[in-house]
Amino acid sequence: MYKNKKAGIIGIIITILILIIIVIFSNGDNNTSFLENAISNIVMPVQNGLTYLKNKLSGNSTFFADINNLKEENKKLEEENSKLEQSLRELETIKAENNTLKEYLNLTEKYGEYKTVPGYVINKDISNYSKIIVINIGKKEGIEENMTVIADEGLVGHVISVTDNTAKVQLIIDTASSVSCSMSTQDSIVCKGTLDDNSTLKAMYLPTELNIIQGDNIVTSGLGGIYPKGIHVGTIRKVENTKNITDRYALVDTAVDFNKLNTVLVITNK
Repeated sequence: MYKNKKAGIIGIIITILILIIIVIFSNGDNNTSFLENAISNIVMPVQNGLTYLKNKLSGNSTFFADINNLKEENKKLEEENSKLEQSLRELETIKAENNTLKEYLNLTEKYGEYKTVPGYVINKDISNYSKIIVINIGKKEGIEENMTVIADEGLVGHVISVTDNTAKVQLIIDTASSVSCSMSTQDSIVCKGTLDDNSTLKAMYLPTELNIIQGDNIVTSGLGGIYPKGIHVGTIRKVENTKNITDRYALVDTAVDFNKLNTVLVITNK
């Protein structure tokens, strides 16, 4: 704005000077026409230059005004984008909650014979020496030690300690875990966790006369006082023979994928 005014004042001053010179020389003889033409030839380019400069400065003002408008529009777009991102996060949260509710519903329908309390995993400690999870339900929901924990695919483990709002669960893949199981032949075996794998159990005490079939289903036998009968544990992967047939064992793939375990049910009645 200041530059525009300055250019205008300079133009006015030069115009006044030109008019004064013309008036002075117009009072002389006719020879002044030559001087007038000379002065005009000198002054007009300057005046035209000043006019161009003034217009240029006015154009720059418009340019800067356009930049400010663009900045404001960009700011509005950024705010709208932030709102859209927030809405997307809210939709993802709702979707996750809906999926969790569906899993709970499927579990409840599948294990309708049991009285259960749903929960989800809030902490995992799955290492070579400890395979334990913590769930978000506890004494306030009626959870007690030694209660069975299941997932949609099958057996998860049992509760080993409880607080008012949480429960610690020992998984069946823990090396300290021991589950009394049976096969389709109704023969009893014991499945224990292994150090090397989070999805493999070691089936021990196999009957010597038993012909074990790969892919055979393993379920809880109901013996041992913790796990109810008939809960799916896994399937036979292969039999490992030893020099002494009484020491042979089978590897069992767990029904539950413990790396992806998120929702569970705790059986509160036996």
